[in-house]
Amino acid sequence: MRIDPEKCIGCGSCLPYCPMRAITLEDGLAVIDEEACVDCNVCFRAGVCPTEAIFMPELTWPRSVRNTFSDPLVPHKSTQVLGRGTEEMKTNEVTGRFRLGYVGMAAELGRPGTGTYFRDVEKVARAVAAVGAKFEPKNPVTSLMIDTSTGQLREDILLEKVLSAIVEFEIPVEKAGAALAALKKVAQEIDTVFSLDIISRVAPDGTTPIQQLAQEAGFTPSLNGKTNVGLGRPRADV
Repeated sequence: MRIDPEKCIGCGSCLPYCPMRAITLEDGLAVIDEEACVDCNVCFRAGVCPTEAIFMPELTWPRSVRNTFSDPLVPHKSTQVLGRGTEEMKTNEVTGRFRLGYVGMAAELGRPGTGTYFRDVEKVARAVAAVGAKFEPKNPVTSLMIDTSTGQLREDILLEKVLSAIVEFEIPVEKAGAALAALKKVAQEIDTVFSLDIISRVAPDGTTPIQQLAQEAGFTPSLNGKTNVGLGRPRADV
């Protein structure tokens, strides 16, 4: 995002709308820190600038990746899905993405006020790839990988910052403990925060195997059930 200094009157109305606190007043004018800005478009869409000084310049690669991961109204070219652009794990009973014996995990890096660099996204991806993670092909982070067997991302985006990004993968139940341990370790090596989503099918005896594995790895899982109604015919038999 940019602010036209010829139009800006320094009223400061835009400052509270930046989720990254990238806008400040300097010498009586609003200025955007281009490094901190993730091009989310919030300040522009808020419509609070009385002189229409805020504008989005033409974005070129790799800077444009900030906009697609930070603005929920911009679709990803790889998925044509808006925002972070992944089919939600909680639709599993319709899509049948996760089978018995497998666990789906998603590490959601970054938050408003924090954001995340892709260099940290890559660290998380590499950590879980090393223990057998199979990355979700419909996730836009996966489309940025040059090697899905190692979780390596394109080098030209590593210094780009976005509001948030999701590393999403599937792993056999027997390797889930190793994946959780890897995530716990890499959490100490990155300069952002992430939440961890886990999904698994309930076993025939009514138990949820991943619950015990998460507890053994030092996590305190919050169990939730989800049923979507009217989304279509389930595709999974098991």
